[in-house]
Amino acid sequence: MTERTCAACDCELDAETIKVKIGGQTVEVCCDDCAQALREADASTSGGE
Repeated sequence: MTERTCAACDCELDAETIKVKIGGQTVEVCCDDCAQALREADASTSGGE
């Protein structure tokens, strides 16, 4: 089985994940803190589009 890891912190994901849409792709993260970090990073690089 393929090991799945958090898109933000690279921790191993368990059964409960949070899906975040970044740059047109959906990624999975382990917690709300990682989801918020990815959203903020995406907003800062997208130029407010």
